[in-house]
Formats: sequence, structure tokens, C-alpha cells
Amino acid sequence: MEFQVPNTLAEQIANYLAEQIMTGHIHPGQRVHEAKVASELKVSRASVKEALYTLERWHLVDITPRKGASATRLDAEHASELYDVYMHLLQMLVERLIDRWQASDRDLLLAKIEQVTRRLTTDADVLAVVEASFDVMDTCCQVVGNPYLTEALANFKPAVSRTYYLSADRYRQDLKRTAQFFSGLTRAVLERDKATAAEHIQAFFQHQRQLILQALSPEPAAAP
Repeated sequence: MEFQVPNTLAEQIANYLAEQIMTGHIHPGQRVHEAKVASELKVSRASVKEALYTLERWHLVDITPRKGASATRLDAEHASELYDVYMHLLQMLVERLIDRWQASDRDLLLAKIEQVTRRLTTDADVLAVVEASFDVMDTCCQVVGNPYLTEALANFKPAVSRTYYLSADRYRQDLKRTAQFFSGLTRAVLERDKATAAEHIQAFFQHQRQLILQALSPEPAAAP
């Protein structure tokens, strides 16, 4: 990714560093030095500091007093906890969506689902699928209209994207299951069936969690 000075400098620095962390160019636990980043990008340390606070909110760095910032750990325990919280937030979103969507929202919601379905059937680019999935989530947030829930979910996007980078090969082989998830969840939402919607979310996220844990597990040593 080529760095370009944008309108909102600190946020763009955060986006740049986020991609470095998500793609593994900055390793889990690696220090992110303010002075070094400022020198490389030719920006002020104050802008970098502000960007690091944004990355902390996105669950991509830990900031420790007198030690500075480092990329968050990504092991089995952290990934499992990440998916637990994210799953419950999405369940809350879908429950609110079932309560609040109106007939005028139907076409917009279905259009976003159709975009994801098209990606799943024609595009092997896992990250494009993930972005389309986030578009669905953003549209649901717009319909629900809860700013606190919207902010919480938005802050989880980079950390979740990071796990998809890690497990892209496994996820690419499992796109059919993702398509089935969106199909079943959409049907449950349109029928205002909260119990079935929750079952779809729980089953899908348990499966996703296993993909991530497999990606994080060391490969067994080859037999001599």
C-alpha cells in the first residue's frame, strides 16, 4: 500500500498502519515506534500518536505507559475471545434489525445481500467478500440506528479483517457455507424469526472460530 497524505491525516496514518498489522508486515507483539513511523511517512509525531490511539480503539495495538505501542497478540485465546464478543454484538444487531426494519428498508437490505452473494459465487478474493459483508453490516446498522452499537461494531472491523487475512486459504475453500449463512439469516430476518437468526449466527461463528484456530495452530511436524 502506497502512503498518500489525505484530508484527515491521523485517520489515514491509522489506516496505513492497520493494513501493515492486518497483513502481517507488522508482527503480533512488534513495537510500533512513533518516531520511526513519523520519519518514514514524513508526518508529525503528534499525528502518529493520534493514529495509535485509533488503532488501540480498533483492537490492533496495545499502548503501555512508558513502553509505547505494540501490535496486539493474535493467538488462539485472543482470537476466540474476539469472536465471542463480535458474535454477541452481531446477534444484538440482528435482533434490533428484526424489531425495526420496515418495508421501505427491504430493497436496500436485499441489494446488499445480493452483492455479497455475487461475490461469493464469482470472486475468489476473500477480502472483497469480507468488505461486501461489512457493507451488509453497515446497512443493518443504518436501519437499526443505534450509534453505540454501530461504533462498537465498526471498531471490531480491523481486528476481524486481520483474522481473515490469516485464514484466507481456509476461508476461500468454504465460501459455499458463507453463502448458505447469508441466505438462511436473510430469510430469518425477513420472517422476523429471532430464534432461527440466532441459531444461524451461532453456528456460523463457531465454524469461523474453528477456521481461525486451525490457522493459528502450528503445523504438525512431519514424521521422520
